[in-house]
Amino acid sequence: MVSSLVVVVITVLCNAPLAKLQHRFQSKLMEATDARLKAMSESLVHMKVLKLYAWEGHFKKAIEELREVEYRWLSAFQLSRAYNSVLFWSSPVWVSAVTFLTCYFLEIPLDASNVFTFIATLRLVQDPIRAIPEVLGVVVQAKVAFTRIEKFLGAPELNGRAKEKCSSVAISYPVAMNSCGFSWCEDPLKPNLKDISLVVKAGEKVAICGEVGSGKSTLLAAMLGEVPRTQGTVIMLSNNIVFILLSSVEDLSLSNEQKKTFISS
Repeated sequence: MVSSLVVVVITVLCNAPLAKLQHRFQSKLMEATDARLKAMSESLVHMKVLKLYAWEGHFKKAIEELREVEYRWLSAFQLSRAYNSVLFWSSPVWVSAVTFLTCYFLEIPLDASNVFTFIATLRLVQDPIRAIPEVLGVVVQAKVAFTRIEKFLGAPELNGRAKEKCSSVAISYPVAMNSCGFSWCEDPLKPNLKDISLVVKAGEKVAICGEVGSGKSTLLAAMLGEVPRTQGTVIMLSNNIVFILLSSVEDLSLSNEQKKTFISS
């Protein structure tokens, strides 16, 4: 029985590096899945723009590359689970072989009572041993999930991270940005916007114009505090700032044109 316990302990100890690999692969798999889902969501939301500029092939290629990365991490995770399952499912065979070899070398008699007692005991413990890989997989997934939830709940607030509120009447500009850089991924080396300086006076109307993909929406999101700031300072005198979307202006213009046509007719 001592040799059987030694084999079981060795099997559990051999599982430690596999558990670490499972945790690493599961974390990378979740990150790759997030990146793919984010790209697919953006593609579906801006499908009209993609059709208009015939960017379907480019975005399809980008999503397929993200899917390939996700597939590699998924394959690595499933292989680690397979190795773990093989290790534990084969442990009863190793336990039996080691026990009988030990009895043979120690010249312990193997009669019916000893053999059947050992086999009955082994059958009692083999089901819990074989359940260890499934339990371990669930524990690894739960740990990764709790880590992601903790990271999300522990993230800094948007307002405190990206802008500074100021109520002082000494400041004559409700909105002021000085040499600012913004990045969606919070990486200073990969800014989406950099060296942005903007001053908006009280009562002044500002229109942000530019080509598609030039960063207009990112700039507005940065002013609202939704994009992490990597450098510079942002001062917001108050939150009473109204943003008018182009679609709202177009709808208003069409409505006015329809009213004029109705009145003239």
